[in-house]
Amino acid sequence: MRRALRDNGLSLAFFAIFVLALVGQSLAGWSFNNEELQQHGQTTIGYLAFVSSSAFLVDVAENWQSEFLQFSLFIFGTIWLIQRGSPESKIPGDEGVGTDEDQYVGEHARRDSPLWARVGGARRWIYSNSLLLVMTTIFLLSWLAQSLGGVVVANDENAEHGLPAITWAEYVVSPEFWNRTLQNWQSEFLAVGAMVAFAIYLRQRGSSESKPVGMPHHVSAEESE
Repeated sequence: MRRALRDNGLSLAFFAIFVLALVGQSLAGWSFNNEELQQHGQTTIGYLAFVSSSAFLVDVAENWQSEFLQFSLFIFGTIWLIQRGSPESKIPGDEGVGTDEDQYVGEHARRDSPLWARVGGARRWIYSNSLLLVMTTIFLLSWLAQSLGGVVVANDENAEHGLPAITWAEYVVSPEFWNRTLQNWQSEFLAVGAMVAFAIYLRQRGSSESKPVGMPHHVSAEESE
């Protein structure tokens, strides 16, 4: 048990923080939502009713889709683009998907390589791109959930103001939807770009996201091996 916790400490720690943050968001959102209802002279709702509401779904999915879009684009971008000196990038000249020998697939697979890396055909292609496929799928599902919940919230607000309901297709091309969406996207892209650039010149001793402290700025971690 202790070894399993040690070997999976990074993922377990972040999943635990995620759960705590999500619970905290739900409690704060529930309290804020009931304050607004009271201000408008409406009946407050219970916690379970709030966390199953479209309003809560929109807030959660809105952040999820931007995070997974960020990682999907970063995974794809790092196949073909490089940033000299950054530990987040391959070295110049290594752009592309690499050879079978580099990737330990097919006849170059190791004895302990995953099964789908050793076989050919569609299974190898799927496994070779599985990280990007899964990340992109989660992004698309989160985006769909955000839009479906958002149109319900928008129509509730329209009903309160005596305005006609709108369709899902009308909502996903509306300024409101793209204002909420793009303000999340721009912050994610800025964070990724800053991490790539800062890691060229700045260090964090002991972190796998940083080059060794004494490595020259123009040298990447891979070039030092």
